[in-house]
Amino acid sequence: MSKLECSGLTKVYQDHRKALDNVSFSVETKGIFGLIGRNGAGKTTLIRILATELEQTSGSASINGFDILKQTDKLREKIAVVPQEARPIRWMTPKQTVMSYLLWRGYPYKQANQLAAESLKKLNMEQYANTLNSRLSGGTKRKVLIATATASEAEIIFLDEPTTGLDPISRRELWAILRELGKTRFIFLTTHYLDEAEQLADQIGILKEGKLVSIGSLADLRLSSQYQYSLKLPPNVQTPTLVEGEVTVGATGYTQIMTNEAEAFRLARLLSEQNVKFSIAPVTLDDIFFRLVGEKARDE
Repeated sequence: MSKLECSGLTKVYQDHRKALDNVSFSVETKGIFGLIGRNGAGKTTLIRILATELEQTSGSASINGFDILKQTDKLREKIAVVPQEARPIRWMTPKQTVMSYLLWRGYPYKQANQLAAESLKKLNMEQYANTLNSRLSGGTKRKVLIATATASEAEIIFLDEPTTGLDPISRRELWAILRELGKTRFIFLTTHYLDEAEQLADQIGILKEGKLVSIGSLADLRLSSQYQYSLKLPPNVQTPTLVEGEVTVGATGYTQIMTNEAEAFRLARLLSEQNVKFSIAPVTLDDIFFRLVGEKARDE
């Protein structure tokens, strides 16, 4: 059974804060699953529970047929995890960090040495292999942790905000690595970068205040959205009368119209006849997230 399944998953902390509220979903454990939501939405709580680091208050979950509570040891043999708060040990080097993890998982020394070198090379980190972690930048330290998890042959990799602290070039390099890994393994990642989820994830889940408010491919999310198209008009252009849709004006003065397909193309013809410059495109993940979660989420 190649599925990750959650049923009524709920987590209430000692301060009575409900971090997860009856979360239920099922996804195939192949490719990349991206979980997005505002800070405090419950992303880290969910990934920690699924990675067997935290026990749920109620509900159940299984991964490829292994119950996360009843078959924890067997499941841990098949997963690798990079927590959001993880940091590499200061007095070790990147190569030592990766190798020690592989040795702990039971790899022979020679194989651990080879896999560590290959993993660091894939992340363009050969030049830092023997540099103390304490001397690395924050972004490079993050890449050490990514290299550690991806070096193993774990079938399932959990990454909690993996590209936080990375510069744009390093982020895109890591995206390429994750896409390649997603061809043979299942990657469950959380991110607050909506473009990252849009670029990487085959399936996307959206959390709001501990509740799963939507899940599916980007195409599925577009179909389930009330409006499927977005038009953008430059400042100081009069907004045409809408039959159906929503209008918002951004801080830079640009007007965005979200509407259905028929109305979008009617407006496009009207604006073209008036020689008004505009853009039209299917709604983005940012647009969908904005509608489901609220304006403050977009600001963050």
